[in-house]
Amino acid sequence: MIMIQYVASDLDGTLIPSFSASIDPKIFDIILELKEKGIQFIAASGRQYHSIRHLFEPVKDSISYITENGSLCIHNGQVISRGQIERELGLGIIDAGREFGDCHALLSCESRHYTDSKSTQFIHHMRDVLHNDIEAVDDLYQIQEPFLKLSLFDFNGPDRLAPFLKERFSEKIRIATAGGGWVDFLAPDAGKGRALNALLKHLDIRPENGVAFGDQQNDIDMLELAGTSFAMKTAASGVADHADHVTDSVAKVLKSIVKTGHI
Repeated sequence: MIMIQYVASDLDGTLIPSFSASIDPKIFDIILELKEKGIQFIAASGRQYHSIRHLFEPVKDSISYITENGSLCIHNGQVISRGQIERELGLGIIDAGREFGDCHALLSCESRHYTDSKSTQFIHHMRDVLHNDIEAVDDLYQIQEPFLKLSLFDFNGPDRLAPFLKERFSEKIRIATAGGGWVDFLAPDAGKGRALNALLKHLDIRPENGVAFGDQQNDIDMLELAGTSFAMKTAASGVADHADHVTDSVAKVLKSIVKTGHI
């Protein structure tokens, strides 16, 4: 029987409905109960650090953060790991998005997000719904900060965008679909599983002593690292093949962990 020391959960489509602007307050109570039992909760998401802290406001200083799909990991305000995309490659991805035409670029840097999208709908969603710290600029080429992650978004979904981008870049950079219309580009040393492994080493916790939840391709390496893993019943095709169990409720599993201290 494995005693649980950490819980790592994806957010959109897993702990909460995709792109939700709020969390059921009962989750905050569960997180605090886990903490009382010495179990660290880790929010693992493609979202920005600023956005996730806003989402978890009542418990924001009690949890750890794997953000930008593992490109930035933060614990107690300390950066544990970060990834970086080579600038010229990043600019090439931006150019490909412009060539595709019907998509919106989001550049993730450590200070904030940047976009050159002119869509008020896109910018409103990122800034006012997801509460990202985001700056709209005329040209992403002007940004000189290191590139943590690049994302392209198509309101029509990723079915056309993802193959277009994978054909050009799959041999040059890690690509992951992250739900909705998002296609994410990650540095070679980034990813939720890599970030989780770095965090667990920092916390002196063995990977097998924890649980992970996810629903998309970008969660697979995290699911494979954790001692016990759960794919959501609504997970993308193939994700459940990399998990030990399937569930329709993260909260239900967490309540069981709080009650017993193990799976």
